[in-house]
Amino acid sequence: MRRAGVLARRGMLGTELAALAAALVADVVLVLRAPGGSGGWAAPLTGLLASTGTAIPVLAVLRRRFPRHVGVLGSVVAALSAIGTVVAVTAHARSQPPFAEIVAAGLLTAAAGRKLEPKHAAALAPALGAVMIAAPLLRYGAGEPETLLAVAAAAYWGACLGVGLILRAADARQRAALDRVRSQERLQLARELHDLVSHHVSGIVVRVQAARAIAEANADVGGHAAVYREIEEAGGAALAAARRLVGMLRDTRDVPLLSGAVLGDAVRAAAGSSARVDVAEELDQLPVPAQVATTVHRVVTEALTNARRHAPSATEVVVSARVEADDLVLEVRNDGVTATAAPGGFGIIGMTERLAMLGGRLTAGPEAGARWRVVARLPLAGEDAPFDALPRGL
Repeated sequence: MRRAGVLARRGMLGTELAALAAALVADVVLVLRAPGGSGGWAAPLTGLLASTGTAIPVLAVLRRRFPRHVGVLGSVVAALSAIGTVVAVTAHARSQPPFAEIVAAGLLTAAAGRKLEPKHAAALAPALGAVMIAAPLLRYGAGEPETLLAVAAAAYWGACLGVGLILRAADARQRAALDRVRSQERLQLARELHDLVSHHVSGIVVRVQAARAIAEANADVGGHAAVYREIEEAGGAALAAARRLVGMLRDTRDVPLLSGAVLGDAVRAAAGSSARVDVAEELDQLPVPAQVATTVHRVVTEALTNARRHAPSATEVVVSARVEADDLVLEVRNDGVTATAAPGGFGIIGMTERLAMLGGRLTAGPEAGARWRVVARLPLAGEDAPFDALPRGL
């Protein structure tokens, strides 16, 4: 499969080079046939090599070597082609040929549609199309038959853009398939984690029972030491196995803050740049346990996901944290909710269950003015140990 992909890419490169070479040959022919071009071979060839149309195909080929700079290469090509057109019109050198420029700009249009961010592609692709169409129209004049090349250039630009968008969709489908495969692999690893940890913990339980039986029978101290040593080794093996598998299961995207996290950082890390964050001053630097940090991350990200899904036209999304009646209150509000927005879903169920494990609760629902509000509450203890009210063993 990998060799087939390499051969396919080499075949596409050969086709592109052949097309660009044919376009350069056509440009040479047009220069030689242009009026006033009878001054020998050197003059028209020198003019061709000095024109921007000769450098543009090289930039189109370089996009394969520098795929992350497609936007820069496309912008340079559009600028060079526009400069060539302006120079040809102002100097009345209307014989400057556009074939190589059109072919190269079309290749970069396809690359922009496939590689660039939507907003960048939406700006660059029309610019390339404009210079492709303007080159034959302005360089030859309205009364010349060569201006019909503008129609072919427009059709070619549309075909290149369509190919780029089709390849973009194919790339997205491939990434989605890879994500599904990774998710299935993580589920399999989770099953293995369950089986493996259960095996080791079962061994720990058996050894503890043996230690209790020895203690009840007043066995010698040496027997106690041997059993307790076995318990320690079994526990260490269980922890090491769990650590290895959990490391493989960890998702590297949107990882919440864990040990050593403070509440303000946890809330801001979960909200990102998609919401305004308002954390009470007395809570901003409050250290939070790992289970609280992950719960805050889950509540905020799930609430913001629901806001994007059900209120795509929202103009205000606010995430806030405060203390209210001995509770830590985490609130996410947004406007722009449509009348058909669903009040529930698996995300809200998951958030509710996670908060219930910590002794908290969650409410979610609409408010006046086409707004939606999600409120999570966690019980707080004293100022010295605010999270001592959490259930033990988590």
